[in-house]
Amino acid sequence: MKHTKEFDSILFETDAGTLTIEGPVSRSQLEQYHFHEELTAFRPAEKQFEALLDIAELKEARIIIARTSDTVIGYVTYLHPDPLERWSKFEMEDLIELGAIEIIRKYRGGGVGSTLLRQSMKDPYMENYIVISTEYYWHWDLDYSQLSIWDYRKVMEKMMASGGLLPAPTDEPEINSHPANCLMVRIGSNVPQKSIELFDKLRFLGPNHY
Repeated sequence: MKHTKEFDSILFETDAGTLTIEGPVSRSQLEQYHFHEELTAFRPAEKQFEALLDIAELKEARIIIARTSDTVIGYVTYLHPDPLERWSKFEMEDLIELGAIEIIRKYRGGGVGSTLLRQSMKDPYMENYIVISTEYYWHWDLDYSQLSIWDYRKVMEKMMASGGLLPAPTDEPEINSHPANCLMVRIGSNVPQKSIELFDKLRFLGPNHY
């Protein structure tokens, strides 16, 4: 499968200033910018930036960033599922995972996340993919938001829906370990029926798999 990527860039106005939202970006493009020190949801900012630089070199990977003139303040990544995850079992070339989305607190609540997702789906080639996102409540910034788990889940669903991702059932144990967790899915309009059927099988592997 040829992983074609079409770069696009827009300006987005927020109460905290104008942002550029663009991508997919290459490693060399990322290296032009400072990575904000508050982007620490997954690991220390320096280590997370190194991880993004490595992801940018993967043939299927896509990174869309939100930045000021010189600083990345948010991003979303897409890449093939980790080889250790259930979602890589059938090695589907047309299955990619929304691996991470993160925005510094200063810019939250102003539509930056939704705009990142919408921008990432503007590339026509995204219609060739099944896109998944695994949402686990323990990754959510519940303390800062002061939202309940269920209100935060509604916020996440609304944001993901802006990129066309909707909740889908699965028998995956970690997702089913708490009712607030969920699998979000977007099936592109060009995905062949055989891939959809294989993905349905992947969602429900049955108890013998475990």
